[in-house]
Amino acid sequence: MRSTLVRRSVLSASAVSLALLATACGSDKADTKADAKPSEAAATSAAPAAKGKTDAELAKLLVTQADLADHTFKDSTPAEAAAGATATSDKPECKVLVQAQAFVPAGTPSGTARTKAIATPKPAAGTSPEEAAKAIAGALGSTATTVTLASYEAKGAEEAFAAVKTASTKCAGGYSATQDGETTKITKVTPGAAVTGGDESLPLTVELDADGQKLTTQLVLVRKGNTVATFSSLSLAGTAEQPKVLVEAQAKKLG
Repeated sequence: MRSTLVRRSVLSASAVSLALLATACGSDKADTKADAKPSEAAATSAAPAAKGKTDAELAKLLVTQADLADHTFKDSTPAEAAAGATATSDKPECKVLVQAQAFVPAGTPSGTARTKAIATPKPAAGTSPEEAAKAIAGALGSTATTVTLASYEAKGAEEAFAAVKTASTKCAGGYSATQDGETTKITKVTPGAAVTGGDESLPLTVELDADGQKLTTQLVLVRKGNTVATFSSLSLAGTAEQPKVLVEAQAKKLG
């Protein structure tokens, strides 16, 4: 049986703060103290931190069926997100990794948006009923991916991304993940195939033992400005493929 934690996580359910710090002074030869006027640069205060996006704004940035015709998309539900909120780990430093695979972004986002997608290969025109049936059966083993967008105020996105990156190193040797009272053993976390897009990316391969069966899942984070996109992928066939096309399409929509 597949782990409830992974199954629910996948199938069910910054900004760079620009500061202008410059000092300059203008002076008068007669009395530099009395007559000096603060320069425009010195009077300029630090630029305000970039504002995080809302749920509604992020929803418009989610990749959709119109972007990828060969994928089937389904909306995420509040219940799925709520279930993910129970995700935790036996090692506190690994909790952020467990949450990343359970619809829960790191840190305190200003807004979130989620969707689910699965690659749906279709039989070519003119194929026999037998071939069509095989194609449908093969689709059951396709990689299913949850996509979570999270936006942050100030440097929240950078910090959230860094937290997951740090955890991926500290927890490389494995940990336990628990959700809704069910525990799954993660055996190792290793770097995944490189991905392109965004200001920085973190591709990971997460291997786990689900009731004695080895599963290989994929976890990818892409940060663009003050938004972090998280992709968590699983296949009922046991080995998930990195959702490269999905990642690239979503990164493109983020700008």
